[in-house]
Amino acid sequence: MASSLTKDSASPAEKTFFGHPRGLATLFMTEMWERFSYYGMRALLVYYLVSGGADAATGSQGGGLAMTAATTTAIYSVYVSMVYLMAMPGGWFGDRVWGARKTVAIAGFVIMAGHLSLALPGQAMFFVGLILVAAGSGLLKANISTMVGHLYDGPDDPRRDGGFTLFYIGINLGAFVAPFVVGTIGKEHNWHLGFALAAVGMGLGLVQFLIGTKNLSPKSSEVPNPLSPEERKAVLTKLVFAVAGIAVFYGAVVALGMYTLNWALIPLTLAGLLIPIAVLTRIKRDKDLSGAEQSKMTAYIWFFVAAAVFWMIYDQGGSTLSLFADSKTAGSAFGFGFSATWYQSLNPLFVMALAPVFAWLWLWLARKNQEPNTIVKFAMGLVLVGASFFVFIIPMGMATGDTKVSPMWLVSIYMIQTIGELCVSPVGLSVTTKMAPQKYASQMMGVWFLAVTAGDCTTSLLSIAGVDLNGTWVIGFQAAAAALAGFAVYSYRKKVQALMGDVH
Repeated sequence: MASSLTKDSASPAEKTFFGHPRGLATLFMTEMWERFSYYGMRALLVYYLVSGGADAATGSQGGGLAMTAATTTAIYSVYVSMVYLMAMPGGWFGDRVWGARKTVAIAGFVIMAGHLSLALPGQAMFFVGLILVAAGSGLLKANISTMVGHLYDGPDDPRRDGGFTLFYIGINLGAFVAPFVVGTIGKEHNWHLGFALAAVGMGLGLVQFLIGTKNLSPKSSEVPNPLSPEERKAVLTKLVFAVAGIAVFYGAVVALGMYTLNWALIPLTLAGLLIPIAVLTRIKRDKDLSGAEQSKMTAYIWFFVAAAVFWMIYDQGGSTLSLFADSKTAGSAFGFGFSATWYQSLNPLFVMALAPVFAWLWLWLARKNQEPNTIVKFAMGLVLVGASFFVFIIPMGMATGDTKVSPMWLVSIYMIQTIGELCVSPVGLSVTTKMAPQKYASQMMGVWFLAVTAGDCTTSLLSIAGVDLNGTWVIGFQAAAAALAGFAVYSYRKKVQALMGDVH
């Protein structure tokens, strides 16, 4: 796509990656392998949690943690929410402590260690692994996109958008392949071998990152706003006291024989809900913001809440829908058998197929002066994700007793959700950068990710409270809530647009 710019943008002797700086190949491959490891492990996660003893009748493997569907959904949701929550401190480390390049390298080692921990049997190593993968993913996610931007000569470089498009393809390519490899081997043969393959994937990404680091921009090694010695001392002191306090508290809980999994899940879930509220409140109440910036932040809260509702349903594609795929959906189509983990490849496949179509569609409508504005796109995304769960009710009603439904039901549901994602996710990233107050320009992308955290923690809280998210009435309620939220956003579009000022 961007290779036609090579003559204008690079000297004939300079090696390029499809007409882009050579460093993009390094970051493309790093992100592809990181997403391979992440989505491969994620495809296994819920199945490993619910798996108990081996089933002699079906030949399915056992050896999992034998947890209930509710606990499994809560753990999965908290895990995904923590990945996105950690993006904020991850960005802070890149900006103030290590610089983006060093932070990504350290993140790669942490993620690999996490997957290796998952490859070891036992519940304790499993949770250690989850914590490491979540922390490492947050560190990497916040900094690797920044490094892509460093490769170009500012926002006006004509290759910049094409470079991010190629980078986005790397993300989805890794996510697409992983469930076929890691998912199939892990679920159908050996859980821990699957987790080990995820570690191998991250290891490959890390090795090529370290080899190709010479192709990256020198700016990626800089620490933009380093901590002063006084600030460093204050941060370390607070960290030591926080870790010591948590250790003492949980040590007492264990010593008293009171510890259950909820002692970990509930605080994390509440943190995932309260931190986004606290961050938005702090920014909104900042007296340094101008009147126009205050107005835009008021409008942004509408988008944030809408996004949280969207992700609450969307991210159940890896939990509620995965459990239905394994127990209530036929494991073959057109005479060909497959693992239930393969459904996790549908979303990245649809993204790669449909994203160019949507990019063309918005441009075509813009030329005709008919492109929907950001508010309408958000409303469309909410209605679509609600519609996907309305569709889900149909196969749920059909799958009674031993009856299993056609895989095409889930294919349809994932496709509807992906279309909704393409109306919300790229638009949300764009509107976040446009509406960010100048003072918080670098932090607002982390705020956007907090919408995912809030949505997933809502799912987790419902599961912990005993709500059966696999029940028909709960699926219907969520579908109705999303659709109503979409209609509400659409109904108030003029008011929100007025608050947005010059942003369209």
